[in-house]
Amino acid sequence: MHTKMTKQALFSLSLVFLSLCSTTLGQPASAPAQPADAPAQTANIPTPRGTPDVIKILQKAGGFTILIRLLRTTAVADQIKGQLDNSDTGFTLFAPTDSAFSDLKSGTLNSLNNEEKIRLMQFHTLPKFYSLENFQTVTNPVRTQAGDTNPGDYPLNVTTAGSQVNISTGLVNATVSGTIFSAKQLAVYRVDKVLLPLDIFVPKAPPAPAPAPLPVKPKAKKAAASPKSSSTTTPSTPTLVVDSGVVSLTKHGILVSVGVSVFIAAFSL
Repeated sequence: MHTKMTKQALFSLSLVFLSLCSTTLGQPASAPAQPADAPAQTANIPTPRGTPDVIKILQKAGGFTILIRLLRTTAVADQIKGQLDNSDTGFTLFAPTDSAFSDLKSGTLNSLNNEEKIRLMQFHTLPKFYSLENFQTVTNPVRTQAGDTNPGDYPLNVTTAGSQVNISTGLVNATVSGTIFSAKQLAVYRVDKVLLPLDIFVPKAPPAPAPAPLPVKPKAKKAAASPKSSSTTTPSTPTLVVDSGVVSLTKHGILVSVGVSVFIAAFSL
């Protein structure tokens, strides 16, 4: 019996030895230790190549058919892509959905000329990359690609309430309802309304009429200059105007008297 137990113990030890050998031989050889001053190796993580394409981003998201058409026809999509290649500040695009465009009054887009459509698309674009966190510290008014921060230059006001981002144009109050894309200096946010700028959709007051010209006063006539008196004056003889008959009687007074006397004397004879 003792011999039997010895054989079993030897058999068990043999199994343990074989198991240890197979485990050791199956392990891969350990990599040689790197020197302490050797540079660390970085993992090869694939990164997106090329400039982000706004049109492809919106097409992939879906629900932006009208916005895509406007970005193409106005060439604003090409403008964004071109400037992303040559700028480090980036861009932020507020993207209204098709349902947001359908909420507009009928004929709103058709009433705009080409220049106004370009301004409308640029009004949805900020010439700077903004993350959602950046909007919490932004200074209003915010400049858009359509102009500047001065009144009449298409500015926007962006405010936050907790994690909600609100946009005001002075005519429309919209809300950011989600992030479509945010990487490589380009952010695209979904908004629930079309951003209508005051500068296009509010009629401007007609200019005030020019004041009527004041009546021209007639020039005062100069008084006639009095004739200068001569230092030596010749006394003028007064002209006596009398009836010719009186003169004749005066001149021939004696003859008349004589004639009358003769006539009376002849009559008395």
